[in-house]
Amino acid sequence: MAEGIKDKVTIIGMGCTRFGERWDAGPEDLIIEAFMEALEDSGVEKKDLDAAWYGSCVDEVNVGKSGASLSLALKLPFLPVTRVENFCATGSEALRGAAYAVASGACDVAMALGVEKLKDTGYGGLPDLPTLVGMKNRVYFPNITAPGGFAMLATRYFDKYGLSPDEGKEILAMISAKSHYNGSMNPKAHLRKAVTVEQIIKAPMVAWPLGLFDCCGVSDGAACAIVCRAEDAHKYRKDPVKIKAMQIALSSGEELMYNGKWDYTYVESTRKAAERAYKEAGVTNPREEINMLEVHDCFSITELVIYEDLMISEVGKAGNDVRDGFYNLDGKIPCQPSGGLKCF
Repeated sequence: MAEGIKDKVTIIGMGCTRFGERWDAGPEDLIIEAFMEALEDSGVEKKDLDAAWYGSCVDEVNVGKSGASLSLALKLPFLPVTRVENFCATGSEALRGAAYAVASGACDVAMALGVEKLKDTGYGGLPDLPTLVGMKNRVYFPNITAPGGFAMLATRYFDKYGLSPDEGKEILAMISAKSHYNGSMNPKAHLRKAVTVEQIIKAPMVAWPLGLFDCCGVSDGAACAIVCRAEDAHKYRKDPVKIKAMQIALSSGEELMYNGKWDYTYVESTRKAAERAYKEAGVTNPREEINMLEVHDCFSITELVIYEDLMISEVGKAGNDVRDGFYNLDGKIPCQPSGGLKCF
């Protein structure tokens, strides 16, 4: 019977580049920058690595479709490198592959590294979204954009839970203001300027009710993690981080958008992954047991809904926690202390 990976794997090294408009560097440069920092942090030597997992989503303007870019950039002689891609979960997938390999006993030390060079697309947003999600020339979502899709999440949420447009926008602005404040103190963040709630509310609109500061930036950067078996961590450092759980959940479509039952105010996949992760980690009361969050805040509304999908805020009432500063740096559970995807 499956028993999970709780406490079997430790993170012994982390590294990441400065994120931003990195016209000074190609993807290979970013890979090397993140890798060297992780290597130094871990105490591991390159010869100690048994395997690597390499995450990158937009290969058309980036690194190609194989793992060869990683082995070439880092001069990894005959090391198995697996390239993974799973949209916004790509970084998690790379780490999951490395962690599972170590937990299984197939590897002693493994690496996960992700890179993205989105500024090389030559425009501000992501590439054609229907093509990315495999729906080109289909009836589904013929004109979808990321801001447009998440704007619908916001308007439905406002309507279902009785938030006026002004109330809803203020709550979202408070979320973004919090992340900008946190990012202003992160030397590696892309956006390092604190902004006020009023500035966010008055900013140019992108897709109502999401304005400029409700949307994450498009950045270049890379990050790297080195993991080993928990019993070996002492060989490398005194303060390794144990992985308690890693879970991912994908919908087949039938549970959500295609059956007409989904009301567009939550993400069921997030709820399912959270349930599994809490079970694997032994967490029974996340609001009391979780100490810090980093979540996928592609838009301010996404972060709001995730508070509820992670079963920390009560459904429909996350805005109350936002107003109370529950997720601020000095709150009970700080969220996005790095600035998050929004600013970091």
